[in-house]
Amino acid sequence: MGKNRRNAAEGRRTRPVVLGGVIAVVVGGAGFGAYALLGGGAAAEDGARTTSAAEGVRTGPLSADEVTATAERFLTAWQAGKVGEAAAATDDPKAATALLTAYAKDARVGDVTLTAGTPAGDKVPFSVKGTVSYEEAGKPLAYDSALTVVRGAGDGEPRVAWQPAVVHPELEDGDKLVTGEAGTPPVKALDRDGNELTTAAYPSLGSVLDGLREKYGEKAGGEAGVELRIVRGKASKKAELSDKTLLELSEGTPGTVKTTLSPSLQAAAEAQVAKKERASVVVLRPSTGEVLAVANSSRGFNTAFQGSLAPGSTMKVITASMLIEKGLASMDEQHPCPKYFSYGGWKFQNDDKFEIKDGTFKASFARSCNTAFISQAPELKDDDLTKQAQQVFGLGRNDWQVGVPTFDGSVPVQSAAPMGASLIGQGGVRMNPLNMASVSATVQSGVFRQPYLVSPEVDGRKLATASRTLSAGTLAQLRELMSYTAAYGTAAEAMAGVSGQTGAKTGSAEVDGQKKPNGWFTAYRGDLAAAGVVQKAGHGGSTAGPIVAALLKSAG
Repeated sequence: MGKNRRNAAEGRRTRPVVLGGVIAVVVGGAGFGAYALLGGGAAAEDGARTTSAAEGVRTGPLSADEVTATAERFLTAWQAGKVGEAAAATDDPKAATALLTAYAKDARVGDVTLTAGTPAGDKVPFSVKGTVSYEEAGKPLAYDSALTVVRGAGDGEPRVAWQPAVVHPELEDGDKLVTGEAGTPPVKALDRDGNELTTAAYPSLGSVLDGLREKYGEKAGGEAGVELRIVRGKASKKAELSDKTLLELSEGTPGTVKTTLSPSLQAAAEAQVAKKERASVVVLRPSTGEVLAVANSSRGFNTAFQGSLAPGSTMKVITASMLIEKGLASMDEQHPCPKYFSYGGWKFQNDDKFEIKDGTFKASFARSCNTAFISQAPELKDDDLTKQAQQVFGLGRNDWQVGVPTFDGSVPVQSAAPMGASLIGQGGVRMNPLNMASVSATVQSGVFRQPYLVSPEVDGRKLATASRTLSAGTLAQLRELMSYTAAYGTAAEAMAGVSGQTGAKTGSAEVDGQKKPNGWFTAYRGDLAAAGVVQKAGHGGSTAGPIVAALLKSAG
């Protein structure tokens, strides 16, 4: 980083405005206007707020005047550069003081104007405009944020609930804003055809491009510029969030990094996830492991690569391979699928409590019968599923070298009921679309090939491998199970019209506190494999299924 200099620009002073004989404070020349009345007469008449006479502690819901007055007090002081006063209006003055001080000193943001929007309950949105200055360089900064007003734990007085996102919506605990010479040069990321990848063309690639810069910026031969950046703290780095550029004051010279992304598939993936909230998808080439597309409808966090979610019944692909290998299931043999099965003190059931009498394992797989899998738990060791995921599918070892940060899946060793739940993708099992696309790719090709976004030839990194492959007989059965499910099972509606050699598996993962499950879908067609998830949306066949199927179709 270059040397930091304190920004000499003074914040604008607030101007008292007389409104009908009552003084109001206007923030940033617009903002709150007449509703932010000093004196609190209206608040005193609001019967929603009560005060404990014995303790002098305010209780009850916040009144509208309490919310607006508290937000006004905080924003007015922040804009004026009165950090102590602004911090005192929050419920964590120490943390607020540190970040607000750094906002001017380290981020070098001055001439700040804060304009409040219309409150919604206890939440007040506001816009931020300022100027970022560094030596001779300077540029305007503008963004939107929001604050929430709560009652203080001690006295019940209204205060701003402090969190870093108040200062900037992309800040997490421990993060900071810094303006200076960028520690990492920029990169120009290219698709597989040599065209530049930009967020203007592919909006959901922001986190991917940040990850590429973090890993290859210094290796690609570029030179750093001057930027306002989010420098991630320990908690964010643990969650594998990359540093992020918010404003470029002077351009650096980018290096070039070529990726494996297909421009046509990436565009199609962006269009598909845009149809759903909280949707993510990944497309791979099984024969090589190349990532052809990655997209998320929500911005900021790359759920497709870094998500850690229960995969639901898509996990049954891995479980089925294990049961077949151990002789506990065979696709054409009869297999139990009762309404209920109890194990480890938990009572498990199927969706809508269905049962299949005298059915085969193929029928249970195609209809996604939970009890058909959990009924085999008494025959398994606690670490059997963990070993299967690691040794055959390359999951859960934290050793993938994709080219950007990823979560490589987790199948922890569990016992009793949680072990039973893990067989159907619940319990402690965690995956993301990259992991589950790799599972389908492994079935399609017969061998695990670690997915990658940047060729290992670029930097000589070593890709992860699996220690063994499935036997020919087990692999043939697994492919038949997925093929049958795509044609006649829970995946049939989504996969209708997807021709050629296909296989699929649906999944629905229950999450505590959610009314609807996360919907999962993983599938392959020829030398393509894909997986997707739509959170809080319902069953995978009708939510993630159409997204995945559309991408398999679009590839011809």
